[in-house]
Order: sequence, then C-alpha cells, then structure tokens
Amino acid sequence: MSDKHTCSCGCCENEEHKHDHAEEECSCGCHGEDCGCHDDGCGCHDDACSCHERKEYKGPDISCGCGCCHDDEEESGKELPVIIIGALLFVAGLVIHHTSLPWYISLAVCLAAYLILGVKILLDAAKNLLSGHVLDENFLMGIATIGAFAIGEFPEAVGVMLFFRIGEYFEEKAVEKSRRQIMEAIDLRPETVNLLLGGELTVIPAEKAQVGDLLLVRPGERIPLDGTITEGTSRADTSAINGEPTPLSLVAGDEVVSGWVNISSQLTMRVDKPLSESMVSRILDSVENAAASKPKIDRFISRFARIYTPIVVIIAILTAIIPPLLFNGSWTDWIYTALTFLVMSCPCALVLSVPLAYFAGIGAASRRGILFKGGASIEAMKKIKAVVMDKTGTLTRGSFELKHAEPVTGLTESALLRLCASCESYSTHPVAASILSAARKQGLKLQKPEMVEELAGMGIKAQTNIGEILCGNRRLLVQNGVELPELSDEAGTEVLCAVNKRYAGRLIIDDEIKPEAEAAMAMLKHKGYTTVMLTGDTLESAEAVAADLGIDEVRARLLPQDKLSAMQEVRARRGGVMFVGDGINDAPVLAGADVGAAMGSGADAAIEAADVVFMTSGADAIPQSLAIAAAANSVSMQNVVFALAIKLAVMVLGLCGFASMWAAVFADSGVAMLCVLNSIRVLYKKKGL
Repeated sequence: MSDKHTCSCGCCENEEHKHDHAEEECSCGCHGEDCGCHDDGCGCHDDACSCHERKEYKGPDISCGCGCCHDDEEESGKELPVIIIGALLFVAGLVIHHTSLPWYISLAVCLAAYLILGVKILLDAAKNLLSGHVLDENFLMGIATIGAFAIGEFPEAVGVMLFFRIGEYFEEKAVEKSRRQIMEAIDLRPETVNLLLGGELTVIPAEKAQVGDLLLVRPGERIPLDGTITEGTSRADTSAINGEPTPLSLVAGDEVVSGWVNISSQLTMRVDKPLSESMVSRILDSVENAAASKPKIDRFISRFARIYTPIVVIIAILTAIIPPLLFNGSWTDWIYTALTFLVMSCPCALVLSVPLAYFAGIGAASRRGILFKGGASIEAMKKIKAVVMDKTGTLTRGSFELKHAEPVTGLTESALLRLCASCESYSTHPVAASILSAARKQGLKLQKPEMVEELAGMGIKAQTNIGEILCGNRRLLVQNGVELPELSDEAGTEVLCAVNKRYAGRLIIDDEIKPEAEAAMAMLKHKGYTTVMLTGDTLESAEAVAADLGIDEVRARLLPQDKLSAMQEVRARRGGVMFVGDGINDAPVLAGADVGAAMGSGADAAIEAADVVFMTSGADAIPQSLAIAAAANSVSMQNVVFALAIKLAVMVLGLCGFASMWAAVFADSGVAMLCVLNSIRVLYKKKGL
C-alpha cells in the first residue's frame, strides 16, 4: 500500500474520492487515475484547466484550485521579446549557414537562438521526465531538435523551436482574449460594503455582511449584494448583469441584484442574500464550473493523444533503425526522417483545438449574458431538435395585471378582489402579486388568514374568520368539491375563488408577451427547431400566446410532474429537447431535459438545475445560445478534422522521404496556430442564428 496523498487541487475533498495513491502515478504529485478525478472526474487536471503540462491558461485561478493557474504578467510580458530575439538570431544563423563562413559560427549563432527559445521547453520536458510523464509535446520537441543539431541541421532545429514558441504565444493570447470576456463578470464581486449600524457607517468585508443588514450604496457604486431597497429613489445601470442598456428606476421596496450600478442618488438597502449566494457569486460559480465540465469529444481527444503519442514515438524509432540495418539506408537520412516524423506527430493542435473552441464559446456567450455551465452543455446542444418553453416569465414578462373581475350575483367586484387578495397575501407567485397590487390600488383592507396552504400547480387554500377560502385554478376547486357553473373561455389567466365550498367568482389576469419573443421564435423555426409551449395556465390563454408567437405545439393546465411527462413525450417524437423555464416548478423539467436553460430572473432552484442561464432573461437569448453552441461545436470539429488530415498527410510524406523539417513545423505549430485563429472566430459570433 502506498502512502496516502490528498489531492492538492481540492478535487478529492469528498470522502468518496479519497484513495491511496502512489505519488509518482501523477505528474501533479497528488494521485493516480484510479481515483476518477482525472479527465472525467473533477476535471481540474490535464485539459480541463489545461494548466498541467501546457500551462496555457494565464490569469486568476478560476478554473482549478491546484494553484498552478497564476496571473504571471511578468512572464507573459517577457514572452514576445524572447521570440523576437530568438527570431533575429535564427535569421542570422540561417544566412550564415548558407555562406562560406565556418560551420561553427553558424552553430554558435543557432545554439544561442535555440537556448533562448528552447530553454523553457527543455526544462518542462525534464520536469515531466522526472515525474514520469514523458511523452508530451515538450519531450517530442526536445528530442527532435537536439537530434537535428546532432545531424548538422542547425537552422531547422532552431526553426522548429521558434515556430513552436510562436504557436504557444498565439495560443495563450487567444485564451486570454476569451478569458477576459468571462472575467468581466467576475470582477463585479465587491471587496467591502458600507454597513449601517445604530446610525453609524462602518466599512466591512463583503463576506461578513449578513441577511438583514442595512447597507448604504452611494451614487456611482455597485450594488454589492442581492437585497431590497429600504430608503431612497435612484436609477440603476443593469447592463453588466443582463445586458439591458436602459437604466432601471428604483424605489423603496424594489429588489436589487449585486453587480448593478447605482447611478443617481444614495440608497439604503437590506441584504437578502449573503455574498456566497448573490448574483455575482452565482456567475463566478458558473464560470468556475465551466472549465471543469469537459465535453465528450474533449475527453476522447485527451485519451486519443495518450495512445497516439507512444505509437508515433515507436514508429519514429523503427524508422530510424530498420532501414539502415536491414536495407543499408543512410543513418543520417533516416534519423532525419524519424526526427521530422516526431515533430510533425506532436498532438498539440489536436489537444488544444477542442477545449479552446469551447472556451471561446463560453466567452462569447458570457459577453451576451448567457452562462454555459461547461463545454458539455455546449456539446449537448448539437443534438437539440425541439425547444420546449414555459410561458410565464419565459415568453411573457410575468408582470401580470388584473383584467377584470367576474363575481357571482350578490357579490361586488371589490369584495371578490378582497377575498382573493387576502388569500394570496403570503404568496410570491407573479399572479398573486398582480392581485395584491390591484387591491392596494383600490385601497382595500385585507383580512389576514389564520392558516395558508400553497398547493403546487393549483393555488391557495386559506382559513379565515369567515371560513375556508380557495383561490386558484379549476383543478383546485373541483378537487375540493366545489361545483362550478358553466364558464366562458377567455384569454388570460383565470383565478377562481370559493368560500366554504361555494363558488364566489373569478378574476382574469393578463400577462404581456416579451417584445423580442416573436422574432426569437421566428429564428428558431427558420433553423428547423420545433417550438413547444408547456404551461399550467388555461388552454385559451396559452393558445392566444402561441398564436401570436407562431409556436408549433401547446400543452396547457399542466402540473410540474405533467410538464416532465410532456417534455419526455416531445423528446420521444422529436429527438433532443432544450427546455427553457424560470419557476421553481420548472426545476424537475430543467434537470430532465437534454439541455436545461433558466432565466436569470427566475427561481434559484431553476438556475441551479439548469445547464445554461440567461442572465438577460430575454427570449432572444434562446436562439443566440443555440447559435453560439453550433459555432463552437462546428469549429471544434473543423479543428479536429483539419489537424488530423494535415498531420496524416505530412506524416505519410515524411515517412516516404518527401517532407522536410519545415513541413513538420507547419504540421505541428502551423496547424496549431490555424486552429487557434479558427477558434477565435467563435468570440465574434453575431447575434441570432
């Protein structure tokens, strides 16, 4: 039994992941592959954060906790001068090599260039060699270039190292660019807050603020935590969170979200959520998890590279030995061919191309207020055939207004409204809020219920001094033995009321369709997606909205469990399903869909269950997310096919003696750079489909 090692990256803190490992089994020195946290587990090793071996990701440590992703600006700043100096010496050595000057002058100049450019690669190869991780690109580059020096090909050895470093430089810059798109959201986290306590103002760390604390927010400052305005009126710039350019008016009683900017006047707010649960922290969590969740194709490429690299090394050794021994070939020529084969066989472009394409997709989406919870979520979108949506809060604003009241004979409209508002006074549902708002506008005095029971998908049952009041949909009243009269069908949400098992009337509540919803549905249909609406609302109201938006299928009067069954039925007929919702009752469907997408303004449970979060809460984010995912999936596949095709072609030519070291450089660093540039295109994906 080997010594027990706990993973330093923090992925094995869970007891079920702790195992005994030999330290030499893993290049990071924490554990071996049998614990399951490599590749498919926590995703913090190898290509998930890509900080082990290649160290592409420079910047704050947001993608893994192993501490190797440091923001080393000084090292990054030295990279370009090193490449420039090495390139100048390379050109000088190349010129000298083709003149009549003594060979050792060319060797000296090329050796200087090689050491400037290659010392980092050689040191990395040596470290990996000592840790047992031998067959990586650093090792292949080191062996191939040292071998080139040994057979007198000085300029080619330097050229290989130069273009390899240029490829790494472009790779790092591409990752930094896509990373900056994501980091803009992370920079919204507050360091301190202004705490009001006993009339005195105290500055405390943001993480120390507790629910119920009163905070002062001055003009120009960001709203530090999620909460509610208690005093003051102002306007807020919400664009950093939801992308909306129009400032939002704030008054006492309004809920505010961390990350907004207070524009005009001083505000006092009450903390509703601590820093760990506020919007900016949820954004951060999504970004942290995004790098750890690898798509299937990424995991396949990682495994492929580990099998592929030893095979090409064996082929290179056989190429260098067999022809001279068995067929009297030239040792120099066949060693050169083998070294060329080693250079061109480096799997850099393959291993890099997939994660970078998905990382660019995550960056492009975050710039538009769309948070993918990892590359796996993006990859899953390529099999989507149907987009299934909730109605309220997804396609409509969710800001209901009372359209009219229909009381029974002998009861006034105000009396009916008062009964319903008293019953709904403890509910947070948007329909309940609209009833309470209408009651306040009429100045009605509400009766406080003695007991309230909220029945999911049906409504409210309350006990008052006049007896039992039922307030909800038809299902609620029928299940409680209320005899209903013949009711006309009317567009809108109906709220029925009964007192002591006797029908008292109904309220008709109307909801406004989001202005961008019609164009969003048109874009989805243009690309061949089937659109389906699932709602607990009345069939009349649902069909009216569907007709306005051109939605293909409608299912109404659904309970939460009915929505899940309906979504599964759509998937059985149509194929992969993306479900978009915002309510707590949508959480089971979001979790059960192939891709679940939640509106950022929705319930925490929905956001937690979703694969994608639309911080803008706009319906146009649905086609935008599909477009970005399609671009990322397409680019990743383009990179894989292109890299494999070029490498295989040049490798065959190399084995036949028709490809030089320069062709090998293109097959390795050149192809890697082209894959990087191709991946960057995802960052500039235009809106829509």
